Amino acid sequence: MSFLLHDSVLMQAERSAAVPALRHRDAVEDYATLAASIERSAARLMGCGLERQERVAVYLDKRPETIHALFGAARAGGVFVPVNPLLKAEQVAHILRDCNVRILVTSADRLAALRAALAGCPDLHTVLVVGQEPSQDSGDAGGGHVRVDAWDAEPDRDGLSGHRVIDTDMAAILYTSGSTGRPKGVVLSHRNMVAGAQSVSTYLDNRPEDRILAVLPFSFDYGLSQLTTAFRIGAEAVLLNYLLPRDVIRAVERDGITGLAAVPPLWIQLARLEWPEAARASLRYITNSGGAMPKETLAALREQLPRTDCYLMYGLTEAFRSTYLPPAELDKRSGSMGRAIPNAEIQVVREDGSPCAPGEPGELVHRGALVAMGYWNDPERTAERFRPAPGQPSGVPLTEMAVWSGDTVRMDADGFLYFVGRRDEMIKTSGYRVSPNEVEEAVYATGLVAEAAALGVEHPGLGQAIVLVALPQAPGLRADDVIDALRPHLPGFMLPAHVGLCTEPLPRNANGKIDRKALASEFGDLFREGVPA
Repeated sequence: MSFLLHDSVLMQAERSAAVPALRHRDAVEDYATLAASIERSAARLMGCGLERQERVAVYLDKRPETIHALFGAARAGGVFVPVNPLLKAEQVAHILRDCNVRILVTSADRLAALRAALAGCPDLHTVLVVGQEPSQDSGDAGGGHVRVDAWDAEPDRDGLSGHRVIDTDMAAILYTSGSTGRPKGVVLSHRNMVAGAQSVSTYLDNRPEDRILAVLPFSFDYGLSQLTTAFRIGAEAVLLNYLLPRDVIRAVERDGITGLAAVPPLWIQLARLEWPEAARASLRYITNSGGAMPKETLAALREQLPRTDCYLMYGLTEAFRSTYLPPAELDKRSGSMGRAIPNAEIQVVREDGSPCAPGEPGELVHRGALVAMGYWNDPERTAERFRPAPGQPSGVPLTEMAVWSGDTVRMDADGFLYFVGRRDEMIKTSGYRVSPNEVEEAVYATGLVAEAAALGVEHPGLGQAIVLVALPQAPGLRADDVIDALRPHLPGFMLPAHVGLCTEPLPRNANGKIDRKALASEFGDLFREGVPA
């Protein structure tokens, strides 16, 4: 059994050196080659002066070098920080500053877009450029304090075996939007990630002959899980950067994919397309997380893929995966988010921490090996979400911490859970968690509006759509003007789907705050069937 994240690849290289491990387009790396690439990457990072538990950010699309850098950072004893390739320069710079990144691995075109922002990242000392040699004028960046070099440069391997770490040390920091302000970094240990891969591969019955398609970003724990699960059991991970949903189906057919994970907006699109017989024949299972899959979409997928098992799941970045609904329960327990995954306990509790009766709504609390270490450099928010697990026996000298999700659920007598609602104002769109405050900050920074509120309203394809309600700073402002001003600063999934411009100040509640409930009631039907967007 592997104890550290990268051990899974190194052990598979010893057992099954020639077995395919990683596929990207027409290039395939077997486990021996992948292990050697990870060792080389670790030596490259060590040669750049990486100290124990220092952070390495990887800002790339899905390609072999991305996996080499992520697992190489872990092998070196560092901490990898996968950055969503859709993010803009200001958001990337926030992540680099927030967790004190020392080394950034990226491409030449992405570095060009980031160059000005790197001046505000004082801890960053090295950028390694993948895919081509840095241009002659790119020897430094960030005002001169950042050295730029080629990722492919040969490392000095003398004495660079990697720092010693154990399974409770940090392995990764994944950034997820918080209920207020900018994204926060969830700190994951080697133990968290190894236990997660073991749990998921167990209930999915993963096998060495599986080919798992990776379509989700690795900055998303659900996306990263496709790698860790595949490598744990010696399967093949297939990398895909897709433009259209049909590209996903073509990849399933072309590469004989047996496992596919996606979020509801993508499943909605895939359910509307025709699946060729070769894809139907190879696909053994599909999984859904990142929001509830609409019943109509699930029914359409089951009709298209009658020999494919469908697993519906619920997870938190703070605890990776919490529940799954076995395929055999789909008809019997319609609307359920499932029961606890292996090696986790899910409790439903009242505000005082006492257990709820069957069917009684309460807060979902997750305890077990998958519970993250907390939020990076944020003890206040960590204390809010990571609290003592309910029902601990007296006399235990150390307190076990659990994740208090903020989600209201109910559990039936058989341990199956049903989602009721969220306590915070997070917007769940296209599988992403988006903070209303972060959208509003960007809107205010344009100088175009005097007041603004970002809301999540029900949308048939996105789960929720972002609606921006704003009071213009001056007459004549158009909705398109706002979107155009935001486009350089926000990724596509954070751009409002609708901008409502008001002529009066936004409504206030009794505390003088913007009344979001009143606005949600006013705009809640905007995208319902029969209502024009």
